[in-house]
Amino acid sequence: MLTRLSIRNIVLIEALDLDFSRGLGVLTGETGAGKSILLDALGLVLGNRADSGLVRSGEAKASVTGSFEFDALPAPVAEALDDADLELEPGEPLIIRRQLKADGGSKAFVNDQPVGVALLRQIAGALVEIHGQHDDRGLVNPRGHRALLNRFAGSDVAAVSTAWAEWRAAEEKLAAAKAEIAQASADRDLLLSWLEELTNLAPEEGEEAELAAIRANMQKGERLSGDLEELRQLWEGSDGALATLRGAARRLDRIAGEHDQLQAALDALDRAVIEAGEAEEALARAAEALVHDPAELDRAETRLFELRALARKHDCEADELPAKMAELRGKLDAIEGGEAEIGALEKAARDAGDAYRAKAQALHEARSKAAAKLDTAVAGELAPLKLDAARFHTKVEALPDERWGAHGMDAVEFLIATNPGADFAPLNKIASGGELSRFILALKVALAEEGGAATVIFDEIDRGVGGAVASAIGERLARLASDGQLLAVTHSPQVAARGTTHYLIAKSSTGTVTKTSVARLDESGRQEEIARMLSGAEVTPEARAQADRLLEGV
Repeated sequence: MLTRLSIRNIVLIEALDLDFSRGLGVLTGETGAGKSILLDALGLVLGNRADSGLVRSGEAKASVTGSFEFDALPAPVAEALDDADLELEPGEPLIIRRQLKADGGSKAFVNDQPVGVALLRQIAGALVEIHGQHDDRGLVNPRGHRALLNRFAGSDVAAVSTAWAEWRAAEEKLAAAKAEIAQASADRDLLLSWLEELTNLAPEEGEEAELAAIRANMQKGERLSGDLEELRQLWEGSDGALATLRGAARRLDRIAGEHDQLQAALDALDRAVIEAGEAEEALARAAEALVHDPAELDRAETRLFELRALARKHDCEADELPAKMAELRGKLDAIEGGEAEIGALEKAARDAGDAYRAKAQALHEARSKAAAKLDTAVAGELAPLKLDAARFHTKVEALPDERWGAHGMDAVEFLIATNPGADFAPLNKIASGGELSRFILALKVALAEEGGAATVIFDEIDRGVGGAVASAIGERLARLASDGQLLAVTHSPQVAARGTTHYLIAKSSTGTVTKTSVARLDESGRQEEIARMLSGAEVTPEARAQADRLLEGV
């Protein structure tokens, strides 16, 4: 609940600190005293648009701080804070601060951590509900009626939401499979042509590198063959280098014995003959190895060209062509086995759709029963509020298939008829200001009976009524506040008398400076304020006596 509101330099409020408690808190004061300023200030804490015009004249900036305490942090608030990486210790209050500058701009903080205003708007609905005569949100807005009825019925909407998500996922999977098979079928002839081309070529991984090496060696042999031929001519024949060495060795052998130095020369020459002979054999082997068939080179080059051409065609490396063949076979196999796969996916989608419809139908029945129960509960509240001729109806309407969703198959709207025989119509289309405020109160009371009430603010919901009707409004506001917190801005003494706490809003002027102040009244102060509300400007003894009767009658 809201435990404290601190305001600095907002319009007519210079400095104000208000403490709030559980139960019904009433705010009263003369017209124009500044009650709307309090709501504007609270609106800033809840993420309303920052208006620099709210900054008190002559001040550079303003701020509003709201403190909230909970027995257990509401789930929407906990989730939003978790998403924003903000943590609250158990029992720690939630403190929201909003700063405004006179020259424009604003900042927001949650427990002194800077946050975006969007976060405030996201959690506002779980913190405070504000209802007024001309409220076009909350209970008046049909967009929220389905959620309110769900809460009243205690419906398992999460199960329907899950079933919807599973159905959508199954349908999307089926559609994707159909599209893939349809595309593959359209390309079947092309796939077959590609596969045949690859099958005929029968590429192998690593083949490109092997062929490239073979071709390189053959091309190198062509370049070296001329050089080897020249070398062969130098070695071979009667005038060749080897024959010359051998002739020299023979002649030296004949005279080597004539001198001891000649034997050493002969030994060296013999070694040279042997080395030259080995060189000749090596050259012969090399020449033989480099001999190739030109047709073989042509075949290698042709094969290499075909491999690389297909690799370019399929936008892959040549070594990836075997995998491409497997991929094409897989696509063709998918076409062949597509009917069986589609059949299984269609069954899964049908089953998911049946599961969704079953859960959505159960939700529809729960809503219909809850709608009748809510209609009865609201009807019981109308007569005391002097809406005897009015009727309330919760319309649960089946939606066409294309509008089904995670919410189920229904649209929900609260309708009223204010005169006998009149047709039902939306709340804000028929009811006058006073009637609408009382309808909202009746509906709020009926809904609150099924669960704990949030912090609620009613802004002059009793305008234009008095006597027994105002008393009935006060009784219902007190009932709403019995297990929660409710604040009511009121002009009705009957409503004010029901408050567990009473705040008086007053405006004062000193020279050219006007200020708004708020005071929490004690028992005597409450008597005097309620007497003023009863009698007007001059408080009479009779008014004080009547105020005592109102306070004693609570």
